[in-house]
Amino acid sequence: MPSHLSRRNVLLAGAAAGSALALSAAPAHAHGRPRRPFGRYGSPSARLTSTTLYVHPRGAGDFTGLQAAVDAATGTGRTLVIAPGVYRETVSVPADRTGMTWIGASEDPRDVVVVFDNAAGTPKPDGSGTYGTSGSATTTLRPDGFTARRITFANDWLRADHPGVSGTQAVAVKVTGDRSAFFDCRFLGHQDTLYADSASLDTVARQYFARCYAEGDVDFVFGRATAVFEDCDFRTLIRPDLTSAPFGFVFAPSTAVANPHGFLVTRSRISSEAPDGYYKLARPWVPSSDPTARPMLTVRDTHLGPGIDAVAPYTNMASGHPWQDQRFAEYRNTGPGAVITVPANRPQLTPAQAATHTRQAWLGDWRPQA
Repeated sequence: MPSHLSRRNVLLAGAAAGSALALSAAPAHAHGRPRRPFGRYGSPSARLTSTTLYVHPRGAGDFTGLQAAVDAATGTGRTLVIAPGVYRETVSVPADRTGMTWIGASEDPRDVVVVFDNAAGTPKPDGSGTYGTSGSATTTLRPDGFTARRITFANDWLRADHPGVSGTQAVAVKVTGDRSAFFDCRFLGHQDTLYADSASLDTVARQYFARCYAEGDVDFVFGRATAVFEDCDFRTLIRPDLTSAPFGFVFAPSTAVANPHGFLVTRSRISSEAPDGYYKLARPWVPSSDPTARPMLTVRDTHLGPGIDAVAPYTNMASGHPWQDQRFAEYRNTGPGAVITVPANRPQLTPAQAATHTRQAWLGDWRPQA
């Protein structure tokens, strides 16, 4: 069983390697050409566009940190090109930065890491209380039309380091904007890693995740958004603090009752480093702020590894809101975690119903540009 520190070491390993290459004093060479810190995306002296800003942790860009770059990137349609490195900071992007794009300059998302270690129970420095779940987010993304490519969003807060803290939710990224797209990104944490939400109860936020990776333990993909996860990988983690099942839950949607579309997972994979059957696929979250919520999750054409409890893949978060009353469904899943042994515990779509549970139906007139 790996130690609790191994998760943090693994998280930073890829970024450290990328940083060493990008930040070495002597220029590295590939096929006789000097390695450029921003790869094929230009530089401050050769900008892709006049609205592009460059972030480099050692001063080769316009800014050394992401929040400083966001603060300067006023208006719409701004692009941040981010050099390899570990950016240990919290970042909050206001709603008025519509159409903003973040590009990891490396071809590997492990090389560009945005990470911090606040949890819901972490005391605020000013003594005004604790951060709470939303406030724990390393990165908070509010604008409509936000796009990220090849970036790791992480929260490396560890329960083992804080045995007296009860608020163990530690969000890597919270996304609330409509038309938010993530391509080839990673989301690393433990509890509440990826918060796919909307700006308000009566606002629909469509979000698209393609070829992404998310890992965690408790409710590590959760929220109110209309979110499509396509060709993504989800991995459930070991729990050194627990000795019996369940260790946690992959999905915890909180879809508003009026919204016909919650989470859609398609052509994806769920694996685990935990023992077989120690994870539930999902549980419904009906928050106190929306007691009428009717969480929705469709998992289709996806491989469910042995870490998922095939006999009882769903469970309740609160007894007053049983999962059977929510909108949970599956279709044509494969793998040991998808075996139907108790049909009542595995609601299945008919082919006719499945024809309406698609990326096109979820996203409507929005077509994310890969």
